[in-house]
Amino acid sequence: MSRPEELPRRIGRAMLLAAWVVALGLLAWLFDDLLDRDRAPPPRVFVAPDGVPSVVLERNRAGHYVADGRIDGEPVRFLVDTGATDVALPLALARRLGLELRPGGISRTANGEVRVWRTRLSRVELGGLVAHDVRAAVLPNMPGDEVLLGMSFLERLELVQRDETLTLRPASG
Repeated sequence: MSRPEELPRRIGRAMLLAAWVVALGLLAWLFDDLLDRDRAPPPRVFVAPDGVPSVVLERNRAGHYVADGRIDGEPVRFLVDTGATDVALPLALARRLGLELRPGGISRTANGEVRVWRTRLSRVELGGLVAHDVRAAVLPNMPGDEVLLGMSFLERLELVQRDETLTLRPASG
């Protein structure tokens, strides 16, 4: 049988344990919310009455249009970037994809000037939209695996931004 003077100690331990459980729960919730900022619903693909395929992207919490796609048949994560001249990939991803790299000189980025490699992507896919022989820049210091989907792909499309969506479809003419 426990002594009465041990009761406050037991209550203190129980409260400390409860505080840790609550703190860990809050941290898990906060980190899940941070990770969720980059996620976006999958693209909606549909064929218009005129037979033209369209892809509709929804803006994620950070305000970006992010979607899964493929480069040369391999799955990648795209971030639509109308300010990028070419599709831009991190060096590690380009090597994993087995891309042929050629010296590309210096390129101006949002983070200043950087030495880049040039390559061509045989096939870029986003939803039902496909482009062949797409120019790309490979940036040695670009972090992560995300690919900036620049104008060398997007210039082949019509882009319509309305509210929180971006609709992409082949350019007419």
